[in-house]
Amino acid sequence: MIFDRLTDAILRHLQHDGRMSNAELAEKVGLSPSACLRRVKILEQEGVIQGYRAIIDKNAVHSMATVIVQITLERQTEDGLRRFETRVRECPDVKECYLMTGDADYLLRVEARDMSDYERIHKEELSRMPGVVRIQSNFAIRPVVQPWKS
Repeated sequence: MIFDRLTDAILRHLQHDGRMSNAELAEKVGLSPSACLRRVKILEQEGVIQGYRAIIDKNAVHSMATVIVQITLERQTEDGLRRFETRVRECPDVKECYLMTGDADYLLRVEARDMSDYERIHKEELSRMPGVVRIQSNFAIRPVVQPWKS
């Protein structure tokens, strides 16, 4: 797939509204519907577009706390990183995890129902992950920028 301004436009529009019809997408990017669909199918087949998902308003379903967690490991060896990353992928409460530069080794986005649920996650999940020596937790008050709400 050649990445050009049309491909960039398709990706930008689909990130904003993944349920947009092909006809509407084609019109917005200046392609015929068939040419637009062809590009989208190629992007899907090549794994550039990895899927489509619904963004759920957590407060409409049930109130969820977003916790930003900084994890520091005992050592940053290849084996230590691999063991931590394998285990963190198994934790359903961790929604995102990033290997970082700076003071913390990893930054996690965790969702919990409430403080007692986060205490459970902290005690039973995070503190038991391989190599963890420090956990710093910060509770988000509210989102300010979200890419799907632009």
